[in-house]
Amino acid sequence: MNKGYAVYCDADPYFYDAPHRTAPRTGAGRSRYAAASLPVPAGWQQNESGDWLALRPVDADLPDQGWKIHISACLDNAESVLERVRAHCLAHGTAFKFVPSRYLLHQRNAKYADRAGSGKFITVYPADEAHFERVAGELSDLLAGEPGPHILSDLRLGDGPVHVRYGGFTRRNCYDESGELRPAVARPDGVLVPDLRGPVFRIPDWVTLPAFLRPHLDARAAVTVTDLPYTIESALHFSNGGGVYLARDTRTGAQVVLKEARPHAGLAADGADAVTRLHRERRALERLSGLDCTPEVLDHLTVGDHHFLVLEHIDGKPLNTFFARRHPLIEADPGEERLAEYTDWALDVHARVERAVADVHARGVVFNDLHLFNIMVREDGSVALLDFEAAHHVDEPGRQTVANPGFVAPPGRRGVSVDRYALACLRLALFLPLTSLFALDRRKARHLADLVARQFPVERGFLDAAVEEITDGVTDPPAAPRDPEPVVPVEPGDWPRSRESMAAAIRASATPSRTDRLFPGDIAQFATAGGGLAFGHGAAGVLYALAESGAGRHEDEEQWLLERTKQPPSGMPLGFHDGLAGIAWTLEHLGHRDRALDLAELLLDQSFDHLAADLHSGTAGLGLVLDSLAAATGDTALRSAALRCVDLTARSTPAAGEAPARPPRAGLLHGAAGRALLFIRLYERTGDTALLDLAGAALRQDLARCVRGAGGALQVDEGWRTMPYLGAGSVGIGMVLDDYLAHRDDEEFARARDEIVAAAQAMFYAQPGLYRGVSGMVLFLGRTAATGPGTGREAVRRQLDALSWHAMSYRGRLAFPGEQMMRLSMDLSTGTAGCLLAVASVYGDPPAGLPFLPPPPEGRRPPEPVPSGAVKENPLPNEGTTS
Repeated sequence: MNKGYAVYCDADPYFYDAPHRTAPRTGAGRSRYAAASLPVPAGWQQNESGDWLALRPVDADLPDQGWKIHISACLDNAESVLERVRAHCLAHGTAFKFVPSRYLLHQRNAKYADRAGSGKFITVYPADEAHFERVAGELSDLLAGEPGPHILSDLRLGDGPVHVRYGGFTRRNCYDESGELRPAVARPDGVLVPDLRGPVFRIPDWVTLPAFLRPHLDARAAVTVTDLPYTIESALHFSNGGGVYLARDTRTGAQVVLKEARPHAGLAADGADAVTRLHRERRALERLSGLDCTPEVLDHLTVGDHHFLVLEHIDGKPLNTFFARRHPLIEADPGEERLAEYTDWALDVHARVERAVADVHARGVVFNDLHLFNIMVREDGSVALLDFEAAHHVDEPGRQTVANPGFVAPPGRRGVSVDRYALACLRLALFLPLTSLFALDRRKARHLADLVARQFPVERGFLDAAVEEITDGVTDPPAAPRDPEPVVPVEPGDWPRSRESMAAAIRASATPSRTDRLFPGDIAQFATAGGGLAFGHGAAGVLYALAESGAGRHEDEEQWLLERTKQPPSGMPLGFHDGLAGIAWTLEHLGHRDRALDLAELLLDQSFDHLAADLHSGTAGLGLVLDSLAAATGDTALRSAALRCVDLTARSTPAAGEAPARPPRAGLLHGAAGRALLFIRLYERTGDTALLDLAGAALRQDLARCVRGAGGALQVDEGWRTMPYLGAGSVGIGMVLDDYLAHRDDEEFARARDEIVAAAQAMFYAQPGLYRGVSGMVLFLGRTAATGPGTGREAVRRQLDALSWHAMSYRGRLAFPGEQMMRLSMDLSTGTAGCLLAVASVYGDPPAGLPFLPPPPEGRRPPEPVPSGAVKENPLPNEGTTS
């Protein structure tokens, strides 16, 4: 689970949105600081962007990069700190910016905020190094004694809230070694390199540390854990509040767990910092001492200002890891015996957890944070509960302040009721771990219970009790919509009604008054300039899916994109999925050639040498776009640029006969399969068989990253997990293998494709999206030319049925959740538009397809659409079924 998504949930009950768009509410917790509303002084200019409000003198002449000052603050002293720093900067003509509200400062310091940027409240921009030394000293004196969290990316001056680092003043970008767009600084020779902003202080190798900072750096280096009676062996987990480490007691040799807490950092919903929560955990565990289901407290100590709690190490595995190890729905046909065996195990685990929670309650403690990651299962099957930092006494009235999205109780729950709710969620999550959907609509519990009862031999009363607990008080906002519409308005396979319903949901979500995005989607919309316009997560991809699926085109929607691309956002990436190339291709596809060529001209003005070679944002995607535009227009400059991209992409591909290197990433979007796609399409255009050779070599490079799992299914090995998905998994490789095999026989590739078909046969995938979920399986199975076991109409139908497991209602229309399943998404990569495209690839007339991956050959028959309201079984594929 990526906990970074949680901060994007506050602004809207249905969609992810930027934190700064969270509407102010009554009370000090949401209000803006007074300084944010003061008039702009004469001779100064003010600009507010995202989480920052910046002021600078009109005549200021600042460098592009240099030493800058960051000031941290706690929630209680932030306003006072801001007033003094603002007055100092205005009096001395020093540019600065600050976080304008208590809410945004809280979010920047929250438990799962970005560790590198956490704590930054005010940034001050000195004009030169002499000015830097003077201002840093003056602010240190001005704020002496004020508490504030340590900014991990910076060097702290003394023990106050003033920190410094070398970095960019103005936003410039470059691509790193992986092809990711990063903030940049310039080397002395003018070449841009990534401005590294990790949780460790560092300076570029060409920068000299000012002499006055040396004592502060030495003081930082002097604080170590070497004198502890514990040796840290590995890090188990990091959050903004600190780390969790596996360690060994040097006196006894016993393994222990060290939990670290940083003061004033890692804030929970109630404002409690990591140190406060660590002491809560210590008190709770001491009260629970002697129970077999909780770890013992062994020690507590402080190093510098960091606090440590030493706990008994419990040998076992977190409950969430058992899904990959033994859940039957990750298989194609688990069989009745396998389902029954798992059901017995799941019921036993739940009973053990229920008893453990009862034992905790009997000692007067509410756990308050029960979920799959906080339950440890030992080898003998017994369970232990971990992470009591949110626990409190049963008589305390406090609300839940730290929670997993799939188990968070409704706002009105208190005390043991919070744990009862989590136990009810666990009843369903052990069978279908989709309980994060309850944040959108708790009525989804009934639908999930029906699905569990259909798949597993579990007593209905066990499930109904969970549904009753979860849906109690279901009208409390924002738990459920107030209309009587069903949770799944239309089955995805009920075509064309499902198309009309999804298209209506997408259009109902549109925000034409906004300039940053038209359709809500993934948080990636806010990660790069123009993300809300781009193909992967923005308007271009949604408009493509609507048109390609036969859902029609709206002039106003296309006009929105045309208006926003008259002058594309500064710093927008160049790539297909994340930038200008994808928008240009989409606009040409929709008939807006003039604007498409305007954007292509911007592409031609750029150097492609620094780009990665991938389809997502690199030269493979650019080459496909430029070749397509050249074919449509006959423009020789575009053709030359496309061939330049082919040459650059080929540099990352081993020559014929070379052993394939192990690439850092694999799959369609970021791996060698995307490069192979470029070579295949250009081979079809030119007939140059050397390109087909390159495609074969690239595909072998990706297949070298794959491993065979249960049932012979071929998946991409990421080191800590295997991936079957369309974007970064084996199914995306399978899509390109299909197109390669259409031109050249290859026994190895044909066998790999069949094994990838097996990877698309699981009965359960965690998400519905196109690139990381069920929809990608639908698209692949509906398109593949493979004819072995697991292909054909029934296989496609089963995955369409599985897609309905994730289905939700938005204003009575069919919609789907995005990445992490906490909010709906309408984009192509993660949300409803991608699901629409996948279903249209099966039922569309003509079938829909992804760009540069055309629909299947004519004559292949899709499964029959399912009429609305029809009762269907959810059949398993028949072995050997073919289309």
